[in-house]
Amino acid sequence: MRRARAGSAALAAAVLALAATAFRGQEGAPAPSDPYAAALAKLEAFAAAEAADKKLPALAVAIVAGDRVLWRKDFGDADPEAKVPASADTVYRVGSVSKLFTDIGVMQLVERGELDLDVPIQKILPDFRPKDPFGPFLTLRELMSHRSGLMREPPVGHYFDPTEPTLAATVAGLNDTELVYPPGTHTKYSNAGIAVVGYVLERRAGEPFARYLKRAVLEPMGMSSSAFEPEPAWKPHLAKARMWGYDTRDFPAPTFELGIAPAGSLYTTTTDLTRFLRVLFSGGAAAGGARILSKETLDRMWALPAGQKAGYGIGFRIGEIAGHRAVGHNGAIYGFATALAALPDDKLGAVAVATRDAANSVTNRVVQEAMRLLLAARAGTPLPEIATTEPLEAARARELAGHYAAGNESLDLTEQFGELDALGGDGGERLRLRASDGALVADGPLGFGQRFEPAADAVRAGEKTFARVPDVKPTGPPARFEPFLGEYGWDHDILYILERGGRLTALIEWFEYDPLIEISGDVFRFPDRGLYDHEPLVFTRDPAGRVSGVRVGPVLFPRRNVGPEAGKVFQIRPVRPVEELRPEALAATPPPQPPDLRKPDLVELVTLDPSIRLDVRYATENNFLGVPLYTQARAFLQRPAAEALVRAHRKLAAQGYGLLIHDAYRPWAVTKLFWDATPEDKHIFVADPATGSRHNRGCAVDLTLYDRSTGAPLVMTGGYDEMSDRSFAAYPGGTSLQRWQRDVLRRAMEAEGFSVYEWEWWHFDYKDWKSYPVANVAFEKLR
Repeated sequence: MRRARAGSAALAAAVLALAATAFRGQEGAPAPSDPYAAALAKLEAFAAAEAADKKLPALAVAIVAGDRVLWRKDFGDADPEAKVPASADTVYRVGSVSKLFTDIGVMQLVERGELDLDVPIQKILPDFRPKDPFGPFLTLRELMSHRSGLMREPPVGHYFDPTEPTLAATVAGLNDTELVYPPGTHTKYSNAGIAVVGYVLERRAGEPFARYLKRAVLEPMGMSSSAFEPEPAWKPHLAKARMWGYDTRDFPAPTFELGIAPAGSLYTTTTDLTRFLRVLFSGGAAAGGARILSKETLDRMWALPAGQKAGYGIGFRIGEIAGHRAVGHNGAIYGFATALAALPDDKLGAVAVATRDAANSVTNRVVQEAMRLLLAARAGTPLPEIATTEPLEAARARELAGHYAAGNESLDLTEQFGELDALGGDGGERLRLRASDGALVADGPLGFGQRFEPAADAVRAGEKTFARVPDVKPTGPPARFEPFLGEYGWDHDILYILERGGRLTALIEWFEYDPLIEISGDVFRFPDRGLYDHEPLVFTRDPAGRVSGVRVGPVLFPRRNVGPEAGKVFQIRPVRPVEELRPEALAATPPPQPPDLRKPDLVELVTLDPSIRLDVRYATENNFLGVPLYTQARAFLQRPAAEALVRAHRKLAAQGYGLLIHDAYRPWAVTKLFWDATPEDKHIFVADPATGSRHNRGCAVDLTLYDRSTGAPLVMTGGYDEMSDRSFAAYPGGTSLQRWQRDVLRRAMEAEGFSVYEWEWWHFDYKDWKSYPVANVAFEKLR
């Protein structure tokens, strides 16, 4: 819907290990003497390595040659929690691959003379009248080839809408929208447009779209485990997919049905998709003899406008793989990533489906490498090598991280938990970089292949050399932007409005950064590229004038209440009253400890350097439980950790900063109280007393930066002990200044042997924490 590795030595070893057994138990497996055997063994090793490297819960791959299923293989689990392996029966959501079947349904009616692709759409749907300021009439052909000029999503039933409206309601809502481009002049991907195409079928057939497509298209192809709505019998076979974000969150994919069903709601198996590929290679005939389309109609669908070498035909995306004509489509819907490609002149095709959100770079690579390998095997030429990369060393990632510029263009290399990402100043997706022959190569779920050549204080990307820019403290955002900053939308799909490089920026659909173009007041628009090409973005306000939401095109994203306002303390309602929990915690016994741990040597931090400042919240009411929990406002660490913290504090003085301590050593009884008082859905922010906290070992510290000239603490993306995603160490929102200050703190602490906890920007663990026992000594007993 959204968007149209292991190292070489490991991969080579895997190929050798799999060569003799690569086809055991696989559907359509060729004998070792088959000319494709070596190619498929190499493909299997590559797909297995990619599934492991990119953390895919499941990956399914299938290959078709002519009328033969050459090979089909499943990796991983359809249900990781229940350990149910993926199989030929596993049902996946394949996102925008759905569009091919919707468009085939229309072309069947075109063949029979019941529809004309080039008449005004109002002659087919008289009630469909979006505002068209451009004049030329809109046609089915333009809707099916993404040249209608419609907005990407409708106001009702859009990609984010969990209310599951009818297709009729979804299409009716488009009458409140306005075309972004004149019809026929610009390729602009539109899920809304394909919803209209599906509604044409529904109206002509006089039956619901999903039922009609199953009867008229899917069943005649032999796709018996496929439909545009889930069927009860499939429940044990439905794959469970995962979502993720740049801030390292990971959660189950939502499963609601889309109002734009014709654009992305197909459920199917890789086995059924091989039947579809065989229909394409047979000139439109199904295995049972049913004629789905004529060869001439398929050729019409695979034709591009004059002078165009790649793009959309009717439904299909047209391009090349290894110099051979390729047709197909990608799919991305919550938690699922699909690639389907066919080489119609060679009668070779492949499909790959993964159950990790937006992992289309992986499925695309698997499909393209499959085609390259099979073409070579068929031609009898040496099998092509598959490019591989190696993980980048964490120290090297930190060394390369920084801001680079070439004229008016910029490039940010960001180190995060030992890995390096690249993001251009004009946005797009963050690319994970890995090592390859001395260079950096993009290799992650969001992209592969872009090459970056590091040099002394510079990085070359393509024809441009980006020079490192000094790490200068950013200025705050323009005052007019501040009311807009925040989160909008839904838990399953958050829109972040942030400031980056002095520009108001949208981070939409988890992964795409778009610097916004300011029009006036509350009105902005997206750049002329990307998911929301040229669409307006308009902030809405409540009667008091506060920003309450933002419209992206026609879709209203409500403002999210993420945490307390700046300067206010986050608090929860305890599961049980603290005064009931406190005696229970004090009477409880800490977990048993191994006998060979170091003897504790807790040192009070301010005795090592009195310029270290304290704001020990748990000795006051100014904390997340709202009551004092410590009897004294003191901070202790084990001596090696304390001395390391002092070194970080003194080095920060060169930048005008010092360390402000919120908490350090914590008695185990307080950790138990925290756990018992905190709701289960917030447990990532508190330690499990069954294992003990690193605070209990005297090797964890909660802290922030203060300005030595004023004594004031610096403002970060979220407040201390705030139990929200603003606390995540890699939270992408906020301002450039807030994120820079957070990074200054992290770099200073990491340089002295501490590591940040991924869910709390303020929490740092010292490297030797495992060497110390859990302690439960009250502060008044410490010297």
